[in-house]
Amino acid sequence: MSRFFATGSDSESEESSSADEITPKAPGTTFKQSLLLSDDEEDTKRVVRSAKDKRFEELTNFIKTIRNAMKIRDMSKCLEEFEQLCRAFLKSKNIVDKEGVPQFYIRLLADLEDYLNQLWEDKEGKKKMNKNNAKALSTLRQKIRKYNRDFETEIAAYKEVSLQTNCKCESQFSFQQDESTSSDEDDDDEDWGGDTEESGSESSDDEEGKSKSLATGGRQNQHQEGREEEEAEERARWGSAGGSNANVVLVFSVHQEKPKMFAKGTEINVPVVVKKLNEILQARGKKGTDRAAQIELLHALAVIAAENNLGQGILVKIKFNIIASLYDYNPNLAAFMKADMWKKCLDCIDELLDILFEHNDIFIGENIAEDSENLIISDQPFRVRGCVLTLVERMDEEFTKIMQNTDPHSQEYVDNLKDEGRVCGIIDRLLSYLENKGSTEEICRVYLRRIMHTYYKFDYKAHRRSLGLQGETKSEQDQEESEGEDSAIIMDRLCKFIYAKDRTDRIRTCAILCHIYHHALHSRWYQARDLMLMSHLQDNIQHADPPVQILYNRTMVQLGICAFRQGMIKDAHNALLDIQSSGRAKELLGQGLLMRNMQERNAEQEKIEKRRQVPFHMHINLELLECVYLVSAMLLEIPYMAAHEFDARRRMISKQFHHQLRVGERQPLLGPPESMREHVVAASKAMKMGDWRTCHSFIINEKMNSKVWDLFPETQRVREMLVRKIQEESLRTYLFTYSSVYDSISMETLSEMFELEIPTVHSIISKMIINEELMASLDQPTQTVVMHRTEPTSLQNMALQLAEKLGSLVENNERIFDLKQGVYGGYFNRDQKGGYQQKQGGYQRGGYRNQNQSNY
Repeated sequence: MSRFFATGSDSESEESSSADEITPKAPGTTFKQSLLLSDDEEDTKRVVRSAKDKRFEELTNFIKTIRNAMKIRDMSKCLEEFEQLCRAFLKSKNIVDKEGVPQFYIRLLADLEDYLNQLWEDKEGKKKMNKNNAKALSTLRQKIRKYNRDFETEIAAYKEVSLQTNCKCESQFSFQQDESTSSDEDDDDEDWGGDTEESGSESSDDEEGKSKSLATGGRQNQHQEGREEEEAEERARWGSAGGSNANVVLVFSVHQEKPKMFAKGTEINVPVVVKKLNEILQARGKKGTDRAAQIELLHALAVIAAENNLGQGILVKIKFNIIASLYDYNPNLAAFMKADMWKKCLDCIDELLDILFEHNDIFIGENIAEDSENLIISDQPFRVRGCVLTLVERMDEEFTKIMQNTDPHSQEYVDNLKDEGRVCGIIDRLLSYLENKGSTEEICRVYLRRIMHTYYKFDYKAHRRSLGLQGETKSEQDQEESEGEDSAIIMDRLCKFIYAKDRTDRIRTCAILCHIYHHALHSRWYQARDLMLMSHLQDNIQHADPPVQILYNRTMVQLGICAFRQGMIKDAHNALLDIQSSGRAKELLGQGLLMRNMQERNAEQEKIEKRRQVPFHMHINLELLECVYLVSAMLLEIPYMAAHEFDARRRMISKQFHHQLRVGERQPLLGPPESMREHVVAASKAMKMGDWRTCHSFIINEKMNSKVWDLFPETQRVREMLVRKIQEESLRTYLFTYSSVYDSISMETLSEMFELEIPTVHSIISKMIINEELMASLDQPTQTVVMHRTEPTSLQNMALQLAEKLGSLVENNERIFDLKQGVYGGYFNRDQKGGYQQKQGGYQRGGYRNQNQSNY
């Protein structure tokens, strides 16, 4: 018989139990169809499949390609295949509407979104990607987030089922056997994900076998049989008694290593547990070590030690290693701890401190050698190698990293910030423990940790008590519960101990700066100023490490703001001058990085600087800082400009303030001010004309109150101080500007114009006369100011300026001419030391020859 008329082969007959029945065709009916088959298709059976099966296979192939691309981090391939998958799913809309969204499709969407989010958070990995992959990652992340909005309910249900499945893990391996079905309908239902289906993923071996059996011939089926035999051997190895047609679901337990911890019948004692602990720790840091499993093993070992009553010594040692393993879970220094690991870390430290407080016979220290440890219950006290202070310091650093890497405008930041109360509680417990058993150096270190969590917080409870107000809000009640005494008393006690006992300059320097900051924050200006001056920190702060320099900058800024609140305008300006004039206030205060060229800062330096950033809840408002500086500069600069209007050698008090004035003057259209800077510039122009009311309306209004002034604790007092300063400086500016117009002016008139008391006006004018700023005299009987005509008129001022400029021009011309001739000559004759030589009868023209040009 010709092979074209063959209806089957030996290999095909073996598959008679397949889910799809093959109906033999008559020779006449198959001839035409057989002629259409190529040589490669001769041995392949023709399978009749439904439209659902075809769409299922198409989606499965795309999903496999995407998962393979995910394994090798080929984002371009992922993006391309995902777009094709979406188009294929759109073609399957009729089937999806009838049968529902397949479970394996939902799983891919959930896994792909989690995978992309994980890649996005991996800053190091993103930088190592090439340009195409990085661009594809960004595009794919946006597309999957947008696409998954249509499947939010299904994805949430899938994640919930997965979570419940993980929570139901048994203490050992268990196998669940489900009866297999041979009908096509049952296979289809299973493929498209029923309610009882666990994963429905195309990645499972069983489902791959089913999908392949729909389309492949005997060769693939033989391979599938070989794989089923391997699975059967695996089941036999684990002691499972399942049939050949059983679908086996393997459920892993969280404590799957627990039965293997010790051999059956082993006597559990301290040496055995220590040996097992060392075995677990030997894998620490090695490549390929499952760090999460290692932590679980240590927890299981701690449970075994507690169940067998081996004593608190071995338990403390295991707790030390658990906490260290939690810290090592992220090998990257820049990475921060995840929420679940962070909670475990806090719980373990609390448990460790509970043990140390309950058992005073446990001695811990870094100087205890491994050989001299005493972990066995005996008459001697327990001796354990370790340092609980180091663990708490690392915990504090991890908390800072968590706050640095959390979006400050999200609810997550607020939730993480709530943990600070627990962190401070742990530090307080350690503080009370070390006060009894710790060395002086350790006490200073833990005191500094407590100070760093206190110095930047405003004590509303003490503030209200000082004002005599009764009743407290909920937040203040919470603060009273956490702090039994005023923060000022706590800071004073902790800092003075460090001043007296500390032997390291860094801890003492940080304590002084924090103490000054806390004084300034609570408006104790004179204590803060005196402490800063007595410490002489400004002389050698440039030699300190960058975090201490950032703390110094924050302290100086807070000192300047405190001086402003107290009305010390000149002191406030001097304290803020260095920070504001640099134009890098944000960077100097550790509140962000400015955009720079790669030549100035490479990627490694940028990482280091990001780790130095201050968490958002400790930030100083930069707009408030700039406003305080500009208003201080305005109150100093405008009277000075009016007094030296025609002085050619007039110096600038604040370059930044003058820059803002020039920006305002260059604007072609002057409208009402909108930003804070525009308000200050408009107020400066009004003050220059002596119009204090307009100046006051620009500085203090609803917009400025909401942006700046309402942020101060004593808002009303600051506003009253500002009004007073504006009136006084406007009076000085008015007298400087219009003194040449008046022969005399009554102090009563000035008092009415500027709404100041007559003694205040008298005091201001007297100071101006004493300082020779105003050429006038006071007539006491008539209470008038009599102007002296000693000031040059505006025409005379201009003539004097012209004469000075002409003189400098002539001298420069003579220098240039004589340099060409090799002789320097002019109105002045320099001696050999570079000074000027005065001859008898005045300065004599002349010069000196053969001098090096570098002297000029």
